[in-house]
Amino acid sequence: MSKVNPVLVVGAGPIGLVIACELLGQGVPVRIVDAERDHSAHSRATTIWPRPLELLRRIGVADRLVDSGHRIQGVAYYSDRRHLATAWLNRLEDTAYPFAVGLPQDRTEELLEQRLAELGGKVERGVRLERLDATGPRARAALALPDGLTEEIEADWVVGADGAHSTVRKELGLGFEGSKLPINFAITDAELSGEIPADLVSYCYTAQGGLGLAPVSPGVHRIAVAVPPEMAGATPTRAFFQQVVSERAPGGVEVGELRFSTVFQVHVRSAPSFRRGRAFLAGDAAHLMSPAGGQGMNTGLLDAANLGWKLAGVLHGTLDEAILDSYDAERRPAVHTVTRSTSLQTRWGALTGPAQLALRDAAVRAAGRTGVLQRALAPAIGQLTSGYRGPTARRISLGGPKAVPGDRLPLLLGAEPVRTGAPWTRITGRSYAVLLHPGRTRPADWRRTCAAIRTAVGDEAEVIEAPTDPRGPLATALGRHPLAAVVRPDGHLHTTLTDLSPTTVRTALTGARRRPGPA
Repeated sequence: MSKVNPVLVVGAGPIGLVIACELLGQGVPVRIVDAERDHSAHSRATTIWPRPLELLRRIGVADRLVDSGHRIQGVAYYSDRRHLATAWLNRLEDTAYPFAVGLPQDRTEELLEQRLAELGGKVERGVRLERLDATGPRARAALALPDGLTEEIEADWVVGADGAHSTVRKELGLGFEGSKLPINFAITDAELSGEIPADLVSYCYTAQGGLGLAPVSPGVHRIAVAVPPEMAGATPTRAFFQQVVSERAPGGVEVGELRFSTVFQVHVRSAPSFRRGRAFLAGDAAHLMSPAGGQGMNTGLLDAANLGWKLAGVLHGTLDEAILDSYDAERRPAVHTVTRSTSLQTRWGALTGPAQLALRDAAVRAAGRTGVLQRALAPAIGQLTSGYRGPTARRISLGGPKAVPGDRLPLLLGAEPVRTGAPWTRITGRSYAVLLHPGRTRPADWRRTCAAIRTAVGDEAEVIEAPTDPRGPLATALGRHPLAAVVRPDGHLHTTLTDLSPTTVRTALTGARRRPGPA
């Protein structure tokens, strides 16, 4: 038996790499293994939405992805080649990333692996997990090495980020409940020319079926086409995609060379728990959803961000081990919300009846005309509405905070240099933070109050004075009155305190280390 590994990460796709970077960035040694010997042969996920970009700042890689990718400004909806409405990401005011990034997954993995190396990590490729027992005080695993030998190891914790056919999940004895939707998708990445917007994801609905076009890079789009079951296993040709695009896309669009071509059936599945014993599941190992909306990888990235800071805190001894129970309690309901949305969108695009089509089109037009699409759908597309509210969460009083415990706060996370050009309040995300919000009218003794809280908190948390600008998104979230907001390392609100005594703030921090959910 080799020495104990603090954390073994199985799977070096985007989710496993982000978890490894989260831990290494906080000084936790990680061993990351992957059964494959190289990156994926072609791109799978191609879009990174605003909320994952916010969280990827924590590991110092968000702006690299932005610089390497192609900015997407919104999502447009068409019916029978006529424009219905557009949900604009570039009009979102409460994020430093009011856009999505189009980027092939293999390039995303390359950038994440570069960051992993900078943090002192390395992917062990061609290493396959054969056995796992996560029931004892330490997890015990058997790894098949590239030279044919088997290595027996122990680890304090194991993270299974090894995809839909996860060995970790199977070894834990967890099922993968759900079903296949009666819908297949043909997908490719190809050069497109013509009148299709280069900076918008376009969903084109017709009675013959749906079509999705998502920019991957300038001139190249991911094409996704709903196809009948008899096409399962086929390799659609350029002529096939050209015919569908000509029938369903707006304008005269020409399909160029295909980068790859495949057909897959849509699965919607979830493990009954994302944790068992000393092991956790994240990304596709924990859940599968429809590709409609491009939310699969992004949802996994939120898994990684949720789990990473909790594991690091437990291993450092700054967080109670009981806090790890909150990973499943928070992420499974959040994942199910996204899964329901993507499944509905898939069925929505498959409508064929004239009355159904007319009702859908009228609803989208009305939502665009009244602003509902922009106010409600655009933030949801960007996963900015993803949060961990309790079942009884509500605003406390008129003029009180708009945000309730569990909500995401509009903050800049991480230590990367600020490149947004806006005065965003920033937390490093290395520990809990206390935001001291003066309200619309700064109290006369505000400086003395802040100094007393800083002294009482010491090194236990960052203490930051929030800006007084009442028009800013953070001030809107925190309300009109003075308060202290205890904020988790991932930027979600733990609780707000109107009693600003140092003892009250310290007590709230102590409680947060045991239970990160809504207070």
